[in-house]
Amino acid sequence: MSSPVTAHAAVSAEPPRVPLAEIELAVERQFGCRGSYLPLVSERDQNYRLKASSGAEYVVKVTSAAEPRRVSDFQIAALLHLEKVGTVSVPKVVAALDGRHSGRIEYAGKSHMLRLVSYLAGEPLTTVPVNANTARDIGASLARLDLALDGFSHQGENPVLLWDLQRAGELRDLLDRIDNAAIRRRVLRTIDDYDQRVLPELGSLHTQVIHGDANPENILVDPASGRVSGFIDFGDMVRAPLVFDVAIAASYLRASQADALNLIAPFVAGYHAVQPLSVAELALLFDLVRVRLATTITLLYWRLDARDHDDPYRQKTLDQESDAIAFLTMLDDLGRAAFSRGLQRAVSG
Repeated sequence: MSSPVTAHAAVSAEPPRVPLAEIELAVERQFGCRGSYLPLVSERDQNYRLKASSGAEYVVKVTSAAEPRRVSDFQIAALLHLEKVGTVSVPKVVAALDGRHSGRIEYAGKSHMLRLVSYLAGEPLTTVPVNANTARDIGASLARLDLALDGFSHQGENPVLLWDLQRAGELRDLLDRIDNAAIRRRVLRTIDDYDQRVLPELGSLHTQVIHGDANPENILVDPASGRVSGFIDFGDMVRAPLVFDVAIAASYLRASQADALNLIAPFVAGYHAVQPLSVAELALLFDLVRVRLATTITLLYWRLDARDHDDPYRQKTLDQESDAIAFLTMLDDLGRAAFSRGLQRAVSG
Protein backbone atom coordinates (compact mmCIF):
# COMPACT_ATOMS: atom_id res chain seq x y z
CA MET A 1 0.00 0.00 0.00
CA SER A 2 1.05 3.58 -0.56
CA SER A 3 1.53 6.01 2.28
CA PRO A 4 -1.51 7.64 3.93
CA VAL A 5 -0.33 11.00 2.59
CA THR A 6 -0.65 9.67 -0.96
CA ALA A 7 -3.97 8.03 -0.21
CA HIS A 8 -5.73 11.24 0.76
CA ALA A 9 -3.86 13.55 -1.60
CA ALA A 10 -6.66 13.52 -4.17
CA VAL A 11 -9.27 14.29 -1.52
CA SER A 12 -7.24 17.09 0.06
CA ALA A 13 -6.33 18.63 -3.29
CA GLU A 14 -8.39 21.63 -4.30
CA PRO A 15 -10.88 20.82 -7.07
CA PRO A 16 -10.14 22.54 -10.40
CA ARG A 17 -11.20 26.16 -10.57
CA VAL A 18 -11.27 26.68 -14.33
CA PRO A 19 -13.36 29.74 -15.29
CA LEU A 20 -16.71 28.72 -16.74
CA ALA A 21 -16.07 30.70 -19.92
CA GLU A 22 -12.96 28.58 -20.57
CA ILE A 23 -14.96 25.37 -20.03
CA GLU A 24 -17.78 26.51 -22.31
CA LEU A 25 -15.30 27.28 -25.09
CA ALA A 26 -13.47 23.97 -24.68
CA VAL A 27 -16.71 21.94 -24.69
CA GLU A 28 -17.97 23.73 -27.80
CA ARG A 29 -14.69 23.29 -29.68
CA GLN A 30 -14.01 19.70 -28.65
CA PHE A 31 -17.53 18.24 -28.31
CA GLY A 32 -19.66 20.58 -30.41
CA CYS A 33 -22.03 21.35 -27.53
CA ARG A 34 -23.19 24.68 -26.18
CA GLY A 35 -25.96 25.68 -23.80
CA SER A 36 -26.58 26.66 -20.18
CA TYR A 37 -24.40 25.41 -17.31
CA LEU A 38 -25.46 24.59 -13.76
CA PRO A 39 -22.67 23.84 -11.22
CA LEU A 40 -22.71 20.47 -9.44
CA VAL A 41 -20.98 19.93 -6.09
CA SER A 42 -18.12 17.43 -6.28
CA GLU A 43 -15.41 16.20 -3.91
CA ARG A 44 -12.49 16.16 -6.33
CA ASP A 45 -13.60 17.48 -9.75
CA GLN A 46 -15.31 20.51 -11.26
CA ASN A 47 -18.67 19.40 -12.61
CA TYR A 48 -21.57 21.05 -14.41
CA ARG A 49 -24.96 20.03 -15.72
CA LEU A 50 -25.15 21.21 -19.31
CA LYS A 51 -28.52 21.83 -20.94
CA ALA A 52 -27.57 21.94 -24.59
CA SER A 53 -29.38 24.06 -27.15
CA SER A 54 -30.38 20.79 -28.85
CA GLY A 55 -32.40 19.81 -25.77
CA ALA A 56 -29.99 17.08 -24.69
CA GLU A 57 -28.50 17.20 -21.20
CA TYR A 58 -25.01 16.25 -20.13
CA VAL A 59 -22.66 16.25 -17.18
CA VAL A 60 -19.43 18.10 -17.93
CA LYS A 61 -16.50 16.95 -15.79
CA VAL A 62 -13.20 18.77 -15.47
CA THR A 63 -11.08 16.14 -13.76
CA SER A 64 -8.74 16.93 -10.89
CA ALA A 65 -5.12 17.22 -11.99
CA ALA A 66 -4.31 14.93 -9.03
CA GLU A 67 -6.10 12.01 -10.72
CA PRO A 68 -3.80 9.84 -12.86
CA ARG A 69 -4.79 9.46 -16.51
CA ARG A 70 -5.13 5.67 -16.18
CA VAL A 71 -7.77 6.13 -13.45
CA SER A 72 -9.87 8.44 -15.63
CA ASP A 73 -9.50 5.98 -18.51
CA PHE A 74 -10.62 3.20 -16.17
CA GLN A 75 -13.84 5.05 -15.36
CA ILE A 76 -14.53 5.72 -19.04
CA ALA A 77 -13.87 2.10 -19.98
CA ALA A 78 -16.20 0.86 -17.23
CA LEU A 79 -19.06 3.04 -18.46
CA LEU A 80 -18.49 1.85 -22.03
CA HIS A 81 -18.52 -1.74 -20.76
CA LEU A 82 -21.77 -1.21 -18.85
CA GLU A 83 -23.38 0.44 -21.88
CA LYS A 84 -22.45 -2.59 -23.96
CA VAL A 85 -23.82 -5.03 -21.37
CA GLY A 86 -27.00 -2.96 -21.25
CA THR A 87 -28.60 -4.42 -18.11
CA VAL A 88 -28.21 -1.36 -15.87
CA SER A 89 -28.94 2.30 -16.56
CA VAL A 90 -25.78 4.40 -16.21
CA PRO A 91 -24.51 7.60 -17.88
CA LYS A 92 -23.32 7.17 -21.45
CA VAL A 93 -19.90 8.42 -22.49
CA VAL A 94 -20.11 11.17 -25.12
CA ALA A 95 -17.45 11.06 -27.82
CA ALA A 96 -15.58 14.21 -28.76
CA LEU A 97 -15.60 15.50 -32.32
CA ASP A 98 -12.31 13.73 -33.00
CA GLY A 99 -13.82 10.41 -31.94
CA ARG A 100 -11.99 10.17 -28.63
CA HIS A 101 -13.83 9.64 -25.34
CA SER A 102 -12.29 12.65 -23.62
CA GLY A 103 -10.72 16.02 -24.29
CA ARG A 104 -8.24 18.30 -22.48
CA ILE A 105 -8.42 21.71 -20.93
CA GLU A 106 -5.37 23.71 -19.84
CA TYR A 107 -5.56 26.31 -17.10
CA ALA A 108 -3.11 27.91 -14.66
CA GLY A 109 -0.30 25.64 -15.74
CA LYS A 110 -2.28 22.44 -15.20
CA SER A 111 -3.76 20.02 -17.70
CA HIS A 112 -7.18 18.51 -16.91
CA MET A 113 -9.10 15.78 -18.65
CA LEU A 114 -12.42 17.06 -20.00
CA ARG A 115 -15.29 14.58 -20.17
CA LEU A 116 -18.95 14.58 -21.14
CA VAL A 117 -21.48 11.94 -20.16
CA SER A 118 -25.22 11.89 -20.64
CA TYR A 119 -27.33 13.31 -17.82
CA LEU A 120 -29.30 10.37 -16.45
CA ALA A 121 -33.02 10.86 -15.85
CA GLY A 122 -34.32 10.31 -12.35
CA GLU A 123 -34.22 11.85 -8.88
CA PRO A 124 -31.57 11.15 -6.23
CA LEU A 125 -32.64 8.68 -3.57
CA THR A 126 -32.29 11.53 -1.07
CA THR A 127 -35.52 13.05 -2.43
CA VAL A 128 -37.82 10.11 -1.68
CA PRO A 129 -38.76 8.31 1.55
CA VAL A 130 -37.03 4.94 1.82
CA ASN A 131 -39.03 2.00 3.16
CA ALA A 132 -38.39 -1.73 3.22
CA ASN A 133 -39.62 -2.19 -0.36
CA THR A 134 -37.37 0.59 -1.64
CA ALA A 135 -34.42 -0.87 0.26
CA ARG A 136 -35.04 -4.29 -1.28
CA ASP A 137 -35.15 -2.74 -4.77
CA ILE A 138 -31.87 -0.90 -4.09
CA GLY A 139 -30.28 -4.21 -3.14
CA ALA A 140 -31.49 -6.00 -6.26
CA SER A 141 -30.43 -3.09 -8.50
CA LEU A 142 -26.95 -2.89 -6.99
CA ALA A 143 -26.57 -6.65 -7.44
CA ARG A 144 -27.40 -6.30 -11.14
CA LEU A 145 -24.80 -3.55 -11.43
CA ASP A 146 -22.19 -5.74 -9.76
CA LEU A 147 -23.08 -8.66 -12.02
CA ALA A 148 -22.60 -6.39 -15.05
CA LEU A 149 -19.16 -5.35 -13.75
CA ASP A 150 -18.05 -8.89 -12.96
CA GLY A 151 -15.31 -9.92 -15.39
CA PHE A 152 -14.42 -6.34 -16.34
CA SER A 153 -10.81 -5.35 -15.75
CA HIS A 154 -8.55 -2.41 -16.56
CA GLN A 155 -5.02 -1.31 -15.76
CA GLY A 156 -6.38 1.64 -13.74
CA GLU A 157 -8.62 -0.45 -11.49
CA ASN A 158 -6.51 0.06 -8.36
CA PRO A 159 -6.69 3.82 -7.75
CA VAL A 160 -5.34 5.30 -4.53
CA LEU A 161 -8.51 6.27 -2.65
CA LEU A 162 -8.81 6.88 1.06
CA TRP A 163 -12.48 5.88 0.74
CA ASP A 164 -11.34 2.40 -0.32
CA LEU A 165 -12.14 0.09 2.63
CA GLN A 166 -9.02 -1.91 1.82
CA ARG A 167 -7.14 1.12 3.19
CA ALA A 168 -9.14 1.46 6.42
CA GLY A 169 -6.02 1.09 8.55
CA GLU A 170 -4.63 4.30 7.07
CA LEU A 171 -7.39 6.23 8.84
CA ARG A 172 -5.41 5.89 12.07
CA ASP A 173 -3.16 8.72 10.91
CA LEU A 174 -6.15 11.06 10.76
CA LEU A 175 -7.81 10.18 14.08
CA ASP A 176 -6.22 13.10 15.88
CA ARG A 177 -8.55 15.34 13.87
CA ILE A 178 -11.53 13.89 15.81
CA ASP A 179 -11.65 16.28 18.75
CA ASN A 180 -14.36 14.32 20.60
CA ALA A 181 -12.60 11.65 22.69
CA ALA A 182 -15.61 9.34 22.92
CA ILE A 183 -16.17 9.38 19.15
CA ARG A 184 -12.46 8.90 18.54
CA ARG A 185 -12.43 5.81 20.78
CA ARG A 186 -15.47 4.36 19.01
CA VAL A 187 -13.90 4.88 15.58
CA LEU A 188 -10.59 3.38 16.74
CA ARG A 189 -12.39 0.32 18.13
CA THR A 190 -14.15 -0.11 14.78
CA ILE A 191 -10.85 0.00 12.88
CA ASP A 192 -9.32 -2.47 15.35
CA ASP A 193 -12.25 -4.83 14.77
CA TYR A 194 -11.75 -4.51 11.02
CA ASP A 195 -8.06 -5.37 11.35
CA GLN A 196 -8.81 -8.42 13.51
CA ARG A 197 -11.88 -9.80 11.77
CA VAL A 198 -11.87 -8.60 8.13
CA LEU A 199 -8.23 -8.30 7.07
CA PRO A 200 -7.44 -12.03 7.60
CA GLU A 201 -10.39 -12.94 5.32
CA LEU A 202 -9.73 -10.59 2.40
CA GLY A 203 -7.71 -13.09 0.38
CA SER A 204 -10.56 -15.62 0.37
CA LEU A 205 -13.30 -13.24 -0.82
CA HIS A 206 -14.59 -12.85 -4.38
CA THR A 207 -12.96 -9.71 -5.79
CA GLN A 208 -14.00 -7.64 -8.79
CA VAL A 209 -14.49 -4.05 -9.93
CA ILE A 210 -17.21 -2.45 -7.78
CA HIS A 211 -19.01 0.90 -7.90
CA GLY A 212 -17.59 1.78 -4.51
CA ASP A 213 -19.96 4.61 -3.55
CA ALA A 214 -23.63 3.62 -3.84
CA ASN A 215 -24.79 6.40 -1.54
CA PRO A 216 -28.22 8.08 -1.86
CA GLU A 217 -26.81 10.88 -4.03
CA ASN A 218 -25.58 8.32 -6.58
CA ILE A 219 -28.70 6.15 -6.74
CA LEU A 220 -31.46 7.53 -8.97
CA VAL A 221 -35.14 6.63 -8.65
CA ASP A 222 -38.15 7.11 -10.85
CA PRO A 223 -40.29 9.64 -8.92
CA ALA A 224 -43.50 8.09 -10.25
CA SER A 225 -42.81 4.50 -9.21
CA GLY A 226 -40.17 4.99 -6.54
CA ARG A 227 -38.09 2.25 -8.20
CA VAL A 228 -34.35 2.53 -8.81
CA SER A 229 -33.75 3.94 -12.29
CA GLY A 230 -29.96 4.07 -12.45
CA PHE A 231 -26.56 4.73 -10.88
CA ILE A 232 -24.24 7.69 -11.36
CA ASP A 233 -20.79 8.89 -10.21
CA PHE A 234 -18.29 6.12 -10.85
CA GLY A 235 -15.37 8.10 -9.46
CA ASP A 236 -14.73 5.71 -6.54
CA MET A 237 -14.66 2.51 -8.56
CA VAL A 238 -11.98 0.05 -7.49
CA ARG A 239 -11.17 -3.65 -7.62
CA ALA A 240 -12.14 -4.90 -4.17
CA PRO A 241 -14.07 -7.67 -2.46
CA LEU A 242 -17.62 -7.70 -3.85
CA VAL A 243 -19.16 -7.58 -0.37
CA PHE A 244 -17.61 -4.12 0.11
CA ASP A 245 -20.17 -2.72 -2.35
CA VAL A 246 -22.96 -4.17 -0.22
CA ALA A 247 -21.50 -2.76 2.99
CA ILE A 248 -20.96 0.71 1.53
CA ALA A 249 -24.56 1.01 0.36
CA ALA A 250 -25.88 -0.48 3.62
CA SER A 251 -24.01 2.12 5.67
CA TYR A 252 -26.27 4.82 4.19
CA LEU A 253 -29.51 2.99 5.01
CA ARG A 254 -29.57 4.54 8.44
CA ALA A 255 -32.70 3.77 10.39
CA SER A 256 -34.05 6.66 12.41
CA GLN A 257 -35.88 4.40 14.85
CA ALA A 258 -34.69 1.75 17.29
CA ASP A 259 -34.33 -1.06 14.72
CA ALA A 260 -30.92 -0.63 13.07
CA LEU A 261 -31.73 -3.39 10.58
CA ASN A 262 -35.03 -1.89 9.48
CA LEU A 263 -33.65 -0.99 6.05
CA ILE A 264 -30.39 -2.95 5.92
CA ALA A 265 -32.10 -6.35 6.25
CA PRO A 266 -34.43 -5.97 3.24
CA PHE A 267 -31.61 -4.35 1.26
CA VAL A 268 -29.30 -7.33 1.83
CA ALA A 269 -32.17 -9.74 1.10
CA GLY A 270 -32.81 -7.97 -2.21
CA TYR A 271 -29.14 -8.13 -3.12
CA HIS A 272 -28.83 -11.78 -2.08
CA ALA A 273 -31.83 -12.77 -4.22
CA VAL A 274 -30.00 -11.59 -7.35
CA GLN A 275 -26.36 -12.12 -6.37
CA PRO A 276 -26.13 -14.66 -3.50
CA LEU A 277 -23.67 -13.79 -0.76
CA SER A 278 -21.61 -16.49 0.91
CA VAL A 279 -21.82 -17.30 4.60
CA ALA A 280 -18.39 -15.69 5.05
CA GLU A 281 -19.48 -12.49 3.27
CA LEU A 282 -22.62 -12.19 5.36
CA ALA A 283 -20.60 -12.71 8.54
CA LEU A 284 -18.30 -9.79 7.66
CA LEU A 285 -21.01 -7.24 6.93
CA PHE A 286 -21.32 -6.00 10.51
CA ASP A 287 -17.68 -4.94 10.66
CA LEU A 288 -17.66 -3.69 7.07
CA VAL A 289 -20.69 -1.43 7.54
CA ARG A 290 -19.16 -0.09 10.74
CA VAL A 291 -15.79 0.62 9.14
CA ARG A 292 -17.46 2.51 6.28
CA LEU A 293 -19.22 4.63 8.90
CA ALA A 294 -15.88 5.08 10.69
CA THR A 295 -14.37 6.23 7.38
CA THR A 296 -17.18 8.72 6.89
CA ILE A 297 -16.80 10.07 10.43
CA THR A 298 -13.01 10.35 10.24
CA LEU A 299 -13.05 12.13 6.90
CA LEU A 300 -15.86 14.37 8.13
CA TYR A 301 -13.70 15.64 11.00
CA TRP A 302 -10.63 15.78 8.79
CA ARG A 303 -12.53 17.78 6.18
CA LEU A 304 -13.69 20.23 8.85
CA ASP A 305 -10.04 21.00 9.44
CA ALA A 306 -8.70 20.68 5.89
CA ARG A 307 -11.30 22.56 3.86
CA ASP A 308 -12.32 26.21 3.95
CA HIS A 309 -15.52 26.96 5.84
CA ASP A 310 -17.21 28.10 2.64
CA ASP A 311 -16.19 24.97 0.69
CA PRO A 312 -19.46 23.63 -0.83
CA TYR A 313 -18.47 19.97 -0.62
CA ARG A 314 -17.54 20.42 3.05
CA GLN A 315 -20.98 21.85 3.82
CA LYS A 316 -22.75 19.20 1.77
CA THR A 317 -20.92 16.48 3.70
CA LEU A 318 -21.78 18.07 7.03
CA ASP A 319 -25.45 18.19 6.08
CA GLN A 320 -25.59 14.60 4.83
CA GLU A 321 -23.28 12.73 7.18
CA SER A 322 -24.04 14.18 10.61
CA ASP A 323 -26.10 11.07 11.46
CA ALA A 324 -23.22 8.63 10.78
CA ILE A 325 -22.02 8.86 14.39
CA ALA A 326 -25.48 8.09 15.75
CA PHE A 327 -25.87 5.11 13.41
CA LEU A 328 -22.47 3.67 14.30
CA THR A 329 -23.49 3.90 17.95
CA MET A 330 -26.78 2.17 17.15
CA LEU A 331 -24.97 -0.70 15.44
CA ASP A 332 -22.51 -1.06 18.32
CA ASP A 333 -25.43 -1.25 20.73
CA LEU A 334 -27.09 -3.93 18.58
CA GLY A 335 -23.92 -6.02 18.43
CA ARG A 336 -22.39 -8.38 15.92
CA ALA A 337 -24.38 -11.48 16.89
CA ALA A 338 -27.80 -9.82 16.68
CA PHE A 339 -26.88 -8.09 13.42
CA SER A 340 -25.83 -11.38 11.84
CA ARG A 341 -28.93 -13.21 13.07
CA GLY A 342 -31.11 -10.51 11.55
CA LEU A 343 -29.41 -10.80 8.18
CA GLN A 344 -29.66 -14.58 8.20
CA ARG A 345 -33.41 -14.36 8.82
CA ALA A 346 -33.73 -11.81 6.01
CA VAL A 347 -31.89 -13.83 3.36
CA SER A 348 -33.55 -17.10 4.27
CA GLY A 349 -37.07 -15.75 4.73
